[in-house]
Amino acid sequence: MKLPVSSIITRLIAFSLALSSGFAFAAKPDCSRPLTLAYHDHGMLYSTKLDQGIDRDVAMEMIRRSGCKVETSVMPRSRIWLWIESGQLDFSMSGITNAERDKFADFSWYLYNKYYFLVRQDSKAQTLDEFEKNPKLEIGAIRSFRYSKNANLLVDRLTAQKRAIEVPNHAQLLNMIKLNRIQGMIIEPFNYTQVDNQALQDITRIIDTGDAPVLHGLIMSKKSLPEVERKKWASIIDGMHRDGTIQKILRKYFDQDMASSMVNF
Repeated sequence: MKLPVSSIITRLIAFSLALSSGFAFAAKPDCSRPLTLAYHDHGMLYSTKLDQGIDRDVAMEMIRRSGCKVETSVMPRSRIWLWIESGQLDFSMSGITNAERDKFADFSWYLYNKYYFLVRQDSKAQTLDEFEKNPKLEIGAIRSFRYSKNANLLVDRLTAQKRAIEVPNHAQLLNMIKLNRIQGMIIEPFNYTQVDNQALQDITRIIDTGDAPVLHGLIMSKKSLPEVERKKWASIIDGMHRDGTIQKILRKYFDQDMASSMVNF
């Protein structure tokens, strides 16, 4: 039986609306086995002490929408990358990519931010170049962390000069900068709450690295998750962007302008 034109148009409109929502026709991820996700202790992204942060909020909503059972844990960042590569771990959060990581991981972006350089005021350094040219100054870094272009180049050159100290987390770096065991470290907005105390403010300054913002996202293991499954999980994150959930989460931690700048990419 031939449908009336009006009925056909109504169905086409309904189909278009469903597609634009991003959910109605999106296949659910495979939940046939428990999946694994690891956080790393990193200021407002995730606080082990408080069991809260941006990464946790994003992950919990993603898991809720998936309907899957996902076992969560906390690991050093260096172990996370190793386990993502080996397939022992399915997911982690707020990862940034490079050519090497692209070989074993996929990403679904959910925020965008700049890296800055935190230095002791008594270092006298006003720029990255001035810091690098003073052989008495040392930088601190997190094992297996990569940053933005200029920040990475600085860390790599100072590492080659044996002027870089690697530790597991930012709390250690901040304590080391207080004690003058290091004179500089890379920092991002998620660390500002840790830095925002009088003792640190009195002895440090922020230097712009000159870098553009960098994308951070859900990390998915290519070893443990087939491409079709990775696309399903990425679709969930995309949906959280479209309906404003990611920005709503960021507003819990930042003002409106900062939250907006971190999702507009």
